[in-house]
Amino acid sequence: MLRPTLGNFSSIICFKSAIVGMEDALGERATAIALISAGRSRGKHLAQELGLTIEKLSLDDIASKLGFALGKDGTRLCVINRIEAEGHVIKVYTSETLCSTGEAPGSDRKCTYTLGAVWGTVEQIFGKRFQGKHVESVLRGGEYDVFEFTEMN
Repeated sequence: MLRPTLGNFSSIICFKSAIVGMEDALGERATAIALISAGRSRGKHLAQELGLTIEKLSLDDIASKLGFALGKDGTRLCVINRIEAEGHVIKVYTSETLCSTGEAPGSDRKCTYTLGAVWGTVEQIFGKRFQGKHVESVLRGGEYDVFEFTEMN
């Protein structure tokens, strides 16, 4: 327990307010870069802490362990629904993401911190560099927030 009275978690409302405040102060692009970078760092450390590697675990096992750490029994960043690999592309299907929560349908909000956290875990798990994108959004009619990671040469 990090805080004896309040516990380990803070309000999603406060975190999203921090994001909007950063966007107002720094601009949308600079804020996205900073949040993705912070998320990637967190994701890499999380994958190391959990001992997640593609050599030891199947994608289903990785999705389960990562889902536990990031989901309702963990930090509550998002739900990891599944992970798929097709050649040099990894797709992670998520829901209830921090970034999409509370946004109006049709919002152009992109996941930044959540994308970064998943991106960092993917790079750590596979031991490779990837280019990440938020390719499908629940805010724009998708069933999931889908993050796509393409291996970089």
